[in-house]
Amino acid sequence: MTTRSAATPVVRGLPVVGSALRMAKDPARFFVDCYREHGPVFRVNVLGREQAVIAGAEAAEFLGTKEGRESLRSWEFWSGLVDEYGATRTISGEDGPAHKELRDIMRRGYSREAIADRLDEVVAITDRNIDRTWRPGATVPVLRSMQALVTDQLGELLTGMSRPEYVHDIRLATIYILNVLVTRQRPRLMLRDPRYRRAKQRVAELSRKMIEDRNRAAADAPPAILIDDLLRANRENPAAMPDQDLMISVTGPYVAGLDTVANTIASFVYAVLKHPAVLARVRAEADALFAKGSITEKDLRGIPAIRGALMETMRLYPIAVVQMRTATRDFTFEGHRIAAGETVYVGTSVPHFLEEFYPDPMRFDIDRYEKPRAEHLQAGAYSPYGRGQHVCLGKTLADVQMLVTMARMFHRLDMRLPSPDYVLARKTTPTPGPAMSFRVRVDGHRHP
Repeated sequence: MTTRSAATPVVRGLPVVGSALRMAKDPARFFVDCYREHGPVFRVNVLGREQAVIAGAEAAEFLGTKEGRESLRSWEFWSGLVDEYGATRTISGEDGPAHKELRDIMRRGYSREAIADRLDEVVAITDRNIDRTWRPGATVPVLRSMQALVTDQLGELLTGMSRPEYVHDIRLATIYILNVLVTRQRPRLMLRDPRYRRAKQRVAELSRKMIEDRNRAAADAPPAILIDDLLRANRENPAAMPDQDLMISVTGPYVAGLDTVANTIASFVYAVLKHPAVLARVRAEADALFAKGSITEKDLRGIPAIRGALMETMRLYPIAVVQMRTATRDFTFEGHRIAAGETVYVGTSVPHFLEEFYPDPMRFDIDRYEKPRAEHLQAGAYSPYGRGQHVCLGKTLADVQMLVTMARMFHRLDMRLPSPDYVLARKTTPTPGPAMSFRVRVDGHRHP
C-alpha cells in the first residue's frame, strides 16, 4: 500500500481507466489543468494505478537540485530498451556518476561544436531533400518529410554517412522503441510484429556498417565527432563503452533526435504559416541570411525572428511534456511525501502555459524572448529540453540544426496551409506532435 500525505489531492477520473483517456488526448492540457486545480503535487489514477505528479516551475527547479538528483532515477523507463538490444546500459537510463561518465564520452558529439563548422552541409542536405520532395505544385506530408530530412542530417553530421535506404527502418524501429519500451503506451506484444523485427535487424545491420565504415575511413574523411569518440572510448576504456553498448550508442542520435526534431520543425512550419506577420519576418531574415552565400554560426545571431519562432514553437508544442522517474527514496516535495519506488511524473512543461509566466499564453508571440521581456528566463519557466541531469545532451546542436533548416526551407519555398482556418491535427504518441495527416501545399520555389 502506498503511503502518502492525507492532504495530497487525487485527480478525479473515470472508473477503471482513471485519467488515462484525458492524458492520452492532450497531455499538456491535462497536466496544466490539474496544476491549476490542485497545485504542484497531486496524484493521478492511470488504468487502476495511482501515481504521483510533481509539476510547475517548482518541479522544474527541483530537478536541478542535489535533492532532486538523489531522489529520482530514470533506469526503469529505459531498461526495456537496454534488454531488447542486448546492451548493458544507455545514457538516458543512468544517473549519478555512471550518467556523467557516458555524458562525458558523448558530450562533443552532441554539442554545437559537432555542427558549428558544417552549416553549409546542413544547407546542402536540406536542399537535396527539398529538391527530392518539396516540388512546386506538390502537397507534402510534413512530418514524414521532416523525418526523412532529419535522418539524413543526423546520419551525415554525427556518424559520417547518410543512409537513405535505412530511413524507413530507422523510423519504424524508433516508433516501436518509444511506444513500447520507453513510454510504455503500447503492449510488449507489439514487439513480435514482423515489421518491427525486420526494422530491428536492419538497424543492427546499419550499426555494424557505420562502425566498420568508420574504422576503415581515411584520415581525410569528413568529421564525425560522435562516432569517433564512441569508438575511441570502446578501444581505450571498454568498461565504460563495451562492444554490446556500441549499437545503442551509435544509433542513439536517431532515437534521441529523429522524432523530437522532426515533430518540432513540423510544428514550426504550421505555426509560421498560420501567422502571416510572422511568416513575413521569417522570410525576410532567411533571405538576408542566405544573400551572402556561405553562412557561419555567427550569422545565426542575426535572425531573432526565426529564433523567437523556434522558441515559441517549443513552448507551445513541447516534446517533453512530462519526464518520468522513479523515487529512489522517501522524500518530501512542497509539503507532500513521495514514497520510495513510486513512479513520478514530473510536469516541467506546465509553466509554458501559465499566464503568470507568459501573458496571453496561448498566443504565438515570437517577441517574448528578447530583452527586456525575456519571459523564458524566469526561474523554472522554460523547459523545452527537459530539466536536471537528464536535460537533453544535444540541445545546442539541435538548436543550430533547426534554425538553419527552417531558415533554408522558408528561404527556398513558398508554402501554404490547406486553408487559412486550418487547425493543426495532432498526435500524442510516441511523442506529441503534428499528425501524419498534416500536409502543406508547395506553391513554388522562391529561390531555386
